[in-house]
Amino acid sequence: MNAKGNKGKGKGGKGYGKVGAKRHSKKAIRETILGITKPAIRRLARRGGVKRISALIYEESRTVLKNFLETVVKDSVTYCEHAKRKTVTALDVVFALKRQGRTLYGFGG
Repeated sequence: MNAKGNKGKGKGGKGYGKVGAKRHSKKAIRETILGITKPAIRRLARRGGVKRISALIYEESRTVLKNFLETVVKDSVTYCEHAKRKTVTALDVVFALKRQGRTLYGFGG
């Protein structure tokens, strides 16, 4: 125990009156998903062997990518919080992907 009677985790605890540093403030909601440009989607499709791309594919692929990343990030943050850390590591992402059945090799674990 330290001077204030709290176990572990540095000097002084956070009582009801204390507020820690606000790390991640919510920015104004804007369409950051549009940062995935049409040429970027086209390049990914080319890498996958696609020759011709329908115009409707671009919006659909943005939606699918957003949903996939949301689940991976949510699981990664859950692993990080469980370990009482504030930094998401590569291993957190590897375990989150493994949990979804998409094992990734080459990043430890």
